[in-house]
Parts: sequence; structure tokens; C-alpha cells
Amino acid sequence: MIDPKTKRSEVPEELTWNLKDMFDSDEAWMAEYESLQQLPAQILAYRGRLGESAETLLEFLRAQDELELRFAPFFGYASCKNDQDQADARYQDMRGKAMSCIIAISSAASFATPEIMAIDEDRLNLFYIAQPELETYRRSLYQIRRRKAHILSPEEEKLLAAAGEMAEAPENIGSVFRNADLKFPEVEDSRGEKHALTGGSFVPLEESADRVLRRNAFEALYGRMGEYKNTIAATLDAQFKQLRFFAGARKYPSTIEASLDRTEVPVEVYTNLIEAVHANLDKMYRYVRLRKKLLGVDELHMYDVYTPIVADAAQKIEFEEAKATVLEALSVLGEDYVALLKEGFENRWIDVYENEGKRGGAYSSGNARPHPYVLLNHKDTLDSMFTLAHEMGHALHSYHSCKYQPVCTSDYVIFVAEVASTCNEVLLMRHLLSKTTDKKERAYLINHFLDSFKGTVYRQTMFAEFELMMGRMSEAGQTLTAEALCEKYLELNRLYFGPDMVSDDLIGLEWARIPHFFYNYYVFQYATGFSAAVAIANRILSEGAPAVADYKKFLSGGCSTDPISLLKIAGVDMSSPAPVDSALQLFGELLDEMEKLGE
Repeated sequence: MIDPKTKRSEVPEELTWNLKDMFDSDEAWMAEYESLQQLPAQILAYRGRLGESAETLLEFLRAQDELELRFAPFFGYASCKNDQDQADARYQDMRGKAMSCIIAISSAASFATPEIMAIDEDRLNLFYIAQPELETYRRSLYQIRRRKAHILSPEEEKLLAAAGEMAEAPENIGSVFRNADLKFPEVEDSRGEKHALTGGSFVPLEESADRVLRRNAFEALYGRMGEYKNTIAATLDAQFKQLRFFAGARKYPSTIEASLDRTEVPVEVYTNLIEAVHANLDKMYRYVRLRKKLLGVDELHMYDVYTPIVADAAQKIEFEEAKATVLEALSVLGEDYVALLKEGFENRWIDVYENEGKRGGAYSSGNARPHPYVLLNHKDTLDSMFTLAHEMGHALHSYHSCKYQPVCTSDYVIFVAEVASTCNEVLLMRHLLSKTTDKKERAYLINHFLDSFKGTVYRQTMFAEFELMMGRMSEAGQTLTAEALCEKYLELNRLYFGPDMVSDDLIGLEWARIPHFFYNYYVFQYATGFSAAVAIANRILSEGAPAVADYKKFLSGGCSTDPISLLKIAGVDMSSPAPVDSALQLFGELLDEMEKLGE
């Protein structure tokens, strides 16, 4: 592991991602940037012509595919360069140029959707007959035409596309503030030793067995957040105002309906999740009581929720060991899957450790052209090993979709985005549990699994409920002030953690450090994805090869059909409450075993 305050230029190359697979140099990227400036005029040459013939429509759609193949590495390179050191002005500028280029081309192509909408159904059917190769695009064309009520005139679409760059501002400002400008004081442990506190080191510090260190880190982080709460609240208020603007412009009654309609997910899936979790809060309260008992504290505080509840069982897991364990755990997915994992590990798909200015958290780039890229802030902990498995799940999902789908249906929707990543985590946990009968080690692992449930099903549903509250407040004309957000968040925290948790007032500021509130109703899919992943992992482990084959069909499905149908291929029906109920039932069973181990 390296010091989090290491300068980017001092990080060993083997611990960084190899961006030369996209562009050999910044100069090569700039040459592509200059070349892309010609595209708006080329796209505009098709304006007014998409309905004239099957040949013209096919030619335009193929040109769109070629553009996507160029844009993936173009934007990916700028984005990754910016994320590896967000204080570097060169790459802030490069990412800004990439976004401006995307907006310019989107604006030029804004005529396409209304023109495709305007093609008569009988005429479009004749197009399919005249040009059978248009069948490749049938699903994409359906996706456009099904939203006819929400598509505007060509001029209005052009205006909305041009407004897209401004709509990025709240998220971009929030990200730069959290990752580049916001600094935290060092914090002391019970021995008086000082520790660096950063956005990336906060959770590892909260995992410490040293309660003084945990409390000091908690108070220092949220205390500093509190100093800027009005600024952060203003960015969230701006975020929901821009969501309202686009939802209203497209004639949606609410921001959540505008968001979920894009992925063909009924709003009821979102609200039903919240209701299902509310109905199972008794299990969460049992978990809190068990944590309080096993930690042996008179009061359980919010700075006590990350630390393992099994003393002296935490292990340091070097990155090399983490990779080896992940490979072993995921061998149930077949030799071809393991070979891809090894390729990613050996050919620098991953940026491993935190450095000064690096974006916090972890992600997979979301595209696989030329291959996926994964950002980590690895801490040599069990949690970091699970993060590695999680993000490589995303990466290989993208790899399969891009390899087996045509360009136009290779980008899977966010509703299924967390399934592959979480399935990897469940398989890793089941693997680790299968290798030990030692009570202490088993209890440590079950605690981690329980924490995964708490963090993914309960906590992300709490986030989803808070986001829904923010949307409704904004739509009712309320300003999202820091005071109002703290009050609502603290109220929800008390509901979800129950009477045995001291919901410290400072936890009311947690919303200020959560980047996902800028992701447009994204977080609920962590909870639904986790539930689906539990069901898929259980099927893989119990049925073997047939389940693995179905799962790989799902991974290779992209957006070739709606997400509910895709998951049915893998044997999961998310239109029913069964997967969520099953996941929460497993949570209860794990609690039963943990309670016995703790006796």
C-alpha cells in the first residue's frame, strides 16, 4: 500500500491503469479532439432525410455506431486522466473539452429522434423488408419510438441537448469540491498517534478497533462537512432543479418517472422496495442490538457501525492476495471468466491505490472499448477485497455486453448494472465461508456479510427514500436547504437503525458526502441488484453449469430487451417481491447463526 498523500507522479506504474490502450499520449487525444470537431457538420447532412429511405436510415444508424466506437476511448481517456488527479488543471480542461464535444455532437444529432418518431409505422415496416440489416436496430428504434409522448420538436430537442452541459454542473462542482478542495484535519487515536483523514480513508478508519480513533474521525469529517453544508446543499438543490427542468420539458409528472422511464422500470419497483424494507426493519433492529451486545458498549453510536464485531479477527489482505482469492472464488463461473479476470489483473486495467487528488470510491468505467477500466482506492482490507470482486463484476459485465452485442444494444441499463458486481461479492463470501469452520473467523465473515446486507439493502434503500424525499420537496417548490436536509436525514436514520442506535446529530450531515445523490435515482438499484444477485449466486452454487450458462447469457444481453426480461434469463423475476423477500430472509438466517456464535 502507498501513502494516500503520494503525488500522482510518484505512484509506481504497475499500480496504475494503462491508459495508452486508449491513446498513446495526450497529444494523440488532442488530435482526435480536433478531428471530432468535423462531425457535427457531417451529422447535420442527414437532417430531414431519415425517413426518405431504408438505405439512408441504415447509413445514419451505422454512422452513429462508428461515432460510439470513437467516443468510448475519447471520453474514457479524459475522464480517467481527470479522476486520477482531480487537482490537475490540464485534465480538468481535457474532460471539459470532451464534454463540450459530446454536447456539440448531441446537439447536432438532436433532429434524429423526432425524425425517427415521425416515420409512419407501415413505412418503417417496409424499411425492414427493403433493408433486412435494419433488423439489428429494431430494438433501438423501438426504444426511441415508445417514448413518443416525451419527444419534442427538432428545435426543442436541440435546445435541450445544448442545455446538457449546464446540467452537468451540480455533479461536477460537487465532485471537485469533495475530491480536490475539501481537506480534513489529522485525527488522533487512543495512543495520541495521528492519522490522515481523507474521503478515501474515512471508512477504513471507522473500521478500526480503536473507538477513540473512530469517534475522532467521525466528528472531524462531519464537523468539516458541517462548515460547508450550505454550499453542498445548494449544489443538491441545483441538481434537482435541473432534473425538474428536463422532466417538465419532456412532459413527465415527476423527476422519478422521467428517470425510470428511460430504463423501462416501473416506479412501483422503487416504491415497493421501500415498503418491503420497511416491513423488515425488525431484522435491522435485531442486527443493531446484536452489534451493541457483541461490541460490549453501553451506547451504540454511528461511529460504531463499520468496525468488525469480532475482536482480533481482522486480517491485512495485500492486493496480490486479494486478486488470488477473487480468482479462486469466481472459478465457479468457468475458465473463460477466470481468464478474463487474469487478463484485467495482468494488463493494468486497474488503478489500485489512493493518491493525492485522486477521485474517491471505486468504479468500473462502464464501457469495454478497448477494454474496461477500474478505479480503486485499495486499503488492504477484507472490504477492499470485496470491492475488487465487485468492480471486476461490473467490468466483465461490460466486456461481455460489448463483445456479444452490436454497438446499438451493448450498453446495459442501470437497473441491471449492480447485479453482476454483487453476484461476485456473494460468490466470494460463500467461498470464504466454505473454507472455514473456525468460530471466530466464521463470525467475522458473517459479520461482513451482514454488513453487506445492511449497507446495500437497508442503507441504499434509506438513501433511495431520502432521494425520493428530496425530489418531492423540490417538486413542491421547497428549497433544499442544509437545515431541511439534515432534519429529514436524521429522521430517516432513526427510522432505519431503530431505538438501540444513538443517531448522533452529526449523522444528519451524511447526505453531504454521498456522491450518488447526483446520479438521478440510481441508488435503489443497489438494493434490487443485491436481491437479484443473491438469487443468481444461489442458483449457480446449487445448479452449476446450466445456471452459469444462463448467467452468461444475461451478462451478454446488453439492452437487447427490457431489464426485467433480461433477469428472467438468469432465473430471477424482479416483477415479483420474491427476490427481495428471499434476500431479507437470508439476512435473518445469518443473524440467527451470528447470534448463536456470539453466545
